[in-house]
Amino acid sequence: MVPGYLALVLHAHLPFVRHPESDYVLEEEWLFEAITETYVPLLQTFEGLKQDGIDFKLTMSMTPPLVSMLRDSFLQERYDHHLAKLEELAGKEIQNNSDNGHIQYLAQHYINRFARVRQTWEKYNRDLVNAFKRLQDRGNLEIITSAATHGYLPLMKMYPEAVRAQINIACDHYEENFGCKPRGIWLPECAYYDGLERFMADAGLRYFLMDGHGLLYASPRPRYGTYSPIYTETGVAAFGRDHESSQQVWSSQVGYPGDPVYREFYKDLGWEAEYEYIKPYILPNGQRKNTGIKYHKITSRSAGLGEKKLYDPYWAREKAAEHAGNFVFNRERQIEHLAGIMQRKPLVVSPYDAELFGHWWYEGPWFIDYLIRKSWYDQTTYEMVTLGGYLKKEPVQQVCKPSQSSWGYKGFHEYWINETNAWIYPHLHQATERMIELSSWDAKDEWEKRALNQAARELLLAQSSDWAFIMRTGTMVPYAVKRTRSHLRRFNKLYEDITLGKIDKSWLEKLEKIDNIFPNINYKTYSPIQEPMKLGRKP
Repeated sequence: MVPGYLALVLHAHLPFVRHPESDYVLEEEWLFEAITETYVPLLQTFEGLKQDGIDFKLTMSMTPPLVSMLRDSFLQERYDHHLAKLEELAGKEIQNNSDNGHIQYLAQHYINRFARVRQTWEKYNRDLVNAFKRLQDRGNLEIITSAATHGYLPLMKMYPEAVRAQINIACDHYEENFGCKPRGIWLPECAYYDGLERFMADAGLRYFLMDGHGLLYASPRPRYGTYSPIYTETGVAAFGRDHESSQQVWSSQVGYPGDPVYREFYKDLGWEAEYEYIKPYILPNGQRKNTGIKYHKITSRSAGLGEKKLYDPYWAREKAAEHAGNFVFNRERQIEHLAGIMQRKPLVVSPYDAELFGHWWYEGPWFIDYLIRKSWYDQTTYEMVTLGGYLKKEPVQQVCKPSQSSWGYKGFHEYWINETNAWIYPHLHQATERMIELSSWDAKDEWEKRALNQAARELLLAQSSDWAFIMRTGTMVPYAVKRTRSHLRRFNKLYEDITLGKIDKSWLEKLEKIDNIFPNINYKTYSPIQEPMKLGRKP
């Protein structure tokens, strides 16, 4: 019997970006980069562990927008083209650097890497969702959901119908794609408010994740802090993020990804190659962009981009193994200490954005591979578990009321409502009120029903927390503003067409092809909540 548990949780999410109306949109490459650098490498890591007889356990969210994009044939075709261009560029780099052995070595590394990505992509017939589903069906992954479009739920609190829609539509979409109901949910931005658990309970969800202070400030104060989940009054469990293990990976000062040996993210061939040479691989308008081929290492935190030295994946992989060993060592000491003062087995919950591993931190999938292998072979202090698996092992927990919280700046809501993005909320609230109004309509024909369903899609897409987040970070702001405004404009035109009884059929058809998320949506999901919400089941 081990003294404790470790739960590694990855949150895989991207906003819904799909533009068949344009020949090229840069933001679609967010998905393509994540496929190449995160999702396929993680899948390869999991396959390798399984082949080697390691019965690993890991929890991973896959949000509805991400699942929808990964299964979209239009985006799959565009990714094929994107990957082919990468393969072509890497091949040219071998010839273009005949006088530089180290660059040739790195170019060959990318040729081999892209070939492996291609092999995995084609092995699963371009359906990565089904590939991850197989790992869940085998008992290694526990895939959980998130809100329908990653809407920031505390800022919808005044409209419970909107909160219910975000959760119920997500659960229905999950069942359509994974063949079962989700057991857990990653709340968007880990943002919680009092009463949110009632919607989760009514949707049949068993647990959710929140930041550590959401548990630490619960009422009554949890006896075991973040090292054991709590049950809410509805019976839904809340797991809190462990600060210590999170800091080791996330911290810009002491986190592993900042090691000098690792690959430098901000120095890319697309910005450094001779212009005429790189022109076929950058933006159609001739502007430079990242290609994903990067030849330099971090070197030091203080070094300018011009001072970076050449990268070596061999030594970077060795460092990832070293860091994985350090992570395991620290979890052993942490759990040994906690087990000595708790009257039960401690649980350390380590949640991260999936895109950290591979995209932002190139060596991240190697780190996860070594972490799981070392946990399996080299220690007996903790058992790696899924969150649902833990609740089966430890069904008795304290009942508390969690505290309002998020994992954003300062731990509450100001990252998503501030001087950069507060302007969006009056418009979102008006659209929400209109959608609740429309939910009481009985469609007089198929066209009106389609317009009502499309209105629900447009509202959901406008509610994505990603747009407010981008406005706050100050990167790609014009795109975030454009997306918010365009979805609101589309919603308002649909509302006017419906209420006037004049559906613009050709425009509606075009809209259905562009914003095609949630094909089975039912606008009645927004029907008014007439009675007090039921508390749900007891623990």
